[in-house]
Amino acid sequence: MTLTMKSILGRSSAIAIAAGLAGAGFGATFAAEAASPPNTLVMAWNIDAISTFDPAQIGEAATNEIIQNICDPLVDIDPADESKVVPNLAKSWDVSEDGKQITFHMRDDLKFENGDKATAKDMAWSLQRVVKLGFGNAATLNEYGFVKETIDDTISAPDDNTLVMKLDKAYPINLIMSAIAANRVASLLNQKLLMEQQVDGDMGNKYLTTRSECVGPYKLVRWNPAEVVIMQASNNYWGEAPKLQQVLIRHVSEAGTQRLLLEKGDIDVARDLTPEDLNDLEAQDKINVSRILNPSIFYWNLNNGDPVFANEKVRLAMRYLIDYQGFADTIIKNRGVPRASFAQLGAFGALDAEEGQPFKLDVEKAKELLAEAGYPDGFETTMLITNQPYAAPIAQSIQDAASKIGVKIKIERMASSQLFSRVRGREFQTSLLAWKTTVPDAHGNASRQIYNPDNRLEAKQSMYPSWRASYFDEAVNAKVEEALLERDEEKRKQLYHALQKEMLEKGPHAYIFQSLTTASMNKSMKNWQWNGFRAYYDLAEK
Repeated sequence: MTLTMKSILGRSSAIAIAAGLAGAGFGATFAAEAASPPNTLVMAWNIDAISTFDPAQIGEAATNEIIQNICDPLVDIDPADESKVVPNLAKSWDVSEDGKQITFHMRDDLKFENGDKATAKDMAWSLQRVVKLGFGNAATLNEYGFVKETIDDTISAPDDNTLVMKLDKAYPINLIMSAIAANRVASLLNQKLLMEQQVDGDMGNKYLTTRSECVGPYKLVRWNPAEVVIMQASNNYWGEAPKLQQVLIRHVSEAGTQRLLLEKGDIDVARDLTPEDLNDLEAQDKINVSRILNPSIFYWNLNNGDPVFANEKVRLAMRYLIDYQGFADTIIKNRGVPRASFAQLGAFGALDAEEGQPFKLDVEKAKELLAEAGYPDGFETTMLITNQPYAAPIAQSIQDAASKIGVKIKIERMASSQLFSRVRGREFQTSLLAWKTTVPDAHGNASRQIYNPDNRLEAKQSMYPSWRASYFDEAVNAKVEEALLERDEEKRKQLYHALQKEMLEKGPHAYIFQSLTTASMNKSMKNWQWNGFRAYYDLAEK
């Protein structure tokens, strides 16, 4: 029996969403029946963290993946090799002899969804806009010298087909390409339309909360928070049209429900199945599973602004309460690999699997360290967690180990959006959450997890996990900058190795595992392509 639209989308909004689907070109048949139609990619995913579709403000992994399929950046991550970039909106580029200027030569056949011509001047404005608005993603540009005071000069468009980036230092060009040119901040936005829609000088930020106005393979048709995202193929896309004309991403937080929908054929892809479900369904040969090592690290976030966690021996003790091997054998099996270093496996400069995970569960060692730190009888604290299926068992394991040395942890479970809000406002003691870097380089996490440009509360550097955790060390900042600018690749790699080893002992967080992302697919799905940095919805077929 085929599930009804109410079963799939939820009773409260079924009629409204069905109407939206029909209006988006999904047709009356799809509005009445939930079974996946041949021209539509239907996915079940926990997407309750989405809060906006403005590339200047997006901070969550799910929204980032979605916007990458709506807005093309200057260059793209190579689907076959995530360490490389390939031409996209920019068909080629030149680098000055001193390594401090990049000149991008853009395509001349780019159009926005409304038919307006898209130019390098729109791209320059789009990048400048990120810096001028000053939301968290401004850090992506700020850390490479692009600041409000000079942004109109350092990123400019001398003509409609040429974009010029002037760097303040000779950064590694491959890093700039992946960190900025392939990032969501380099989405090509419709300047004219957004300026017409701006409210109180917000450059269209409020407008983009629920809309897309960029150049890319899909456009955003509808977003109902914590319910559904609907996308449709763009009318004026410069590249090859998507194989599937529509994308529907349904918010389904429960892994069991995702499995049921996948088995019935009502969805094409499930993103959050448990390891047990994966093993069971694969053994029955009911689904296909694609796995990738993701540059996302799940970690225990310790607020260094709390006097207890300001003590580096306390933080080190917490690492010995993590049952890395036990998690690998059970909770994170098929979900990730143990990882205690801030640099993800696969990144330039990362410690290998053995050196990057030297810890094991050792309650006595943790107790000894706490005594040295001045807490022989332990202490009380709280741990915020989300509804992710692995968060609760990991939290409970740590809670149980901690109780043996007098550390009482109160676990508070909440929606992802609520947790992120608390953490970004420094309103927490500890939390479990993930952080995904956007570059295949140790600098990606070094520049966010341990480097902190300004630790003042009023600085609101919320896109820096280091700032969220009130961690600031001038000497560490200097080491991050030294590694970034080292021109000799082998020396640069060794600098990152030394920094990781130092942070294993006294860093601000306790890293637990690197995510192994899975996409569980109906047998009808073909050509699902992705890597650690993005998924390519437009290449998927049935």
